[in-house]
Amino acid sequence: MPLTVQRRLATEILKVGASRIWINPTRTSEIAAAITREDVRKLILDGSIKVQPEKGISRVRARERHRKKKLGRRRGIGSRKGKKGAKAPTKETWMNLIRALRDRLKELRHKKLIETKTYRRLYKMAKGGAFRSKAHLDVYIKEKGLLTR
Repeated sequence: MPLTVQRRLATEILKVGASRIWINPTRTSEIAAAITREDVRKLILDGSIKVQPEKGISRVRARERHRKKKLGRRRGIGSRKGKKGAKAPTKETWMNLIRALRDRLKELRHKKLIETKTYRRLYKMAKGGAFRSKAHLDVYIKEKGLLTR
């Protein structure tokens, strides 16, 4: 037997949605007889009609994802949002590049493959952003014939 009227009355009295109303399945005949608001109120006091608790969204999956990210997982290129500089700031990329270039120049000077004057000129060029990478620096040195040996 449909209890739609009783459910609707209960929702209005308890001020919750229809899906949150619980009707005792063993007392359906008694509930079906209730046709007024007063009858439904009595059934609510009896405990034949109750409000079910709200269903929340479980945080289990979110916590697990957070734990994995702390370990360094799930951070690949496909998971990233934002611009290129969002994950690796431009200053940091510059620092990595300039340090690599300066190390290469020091290495070449130490091995006496370039002169001190050449080292100083290339150092300033690197500072000015003339080279994209160490490979680019090496190509430039070979092309210009700056190697002493």
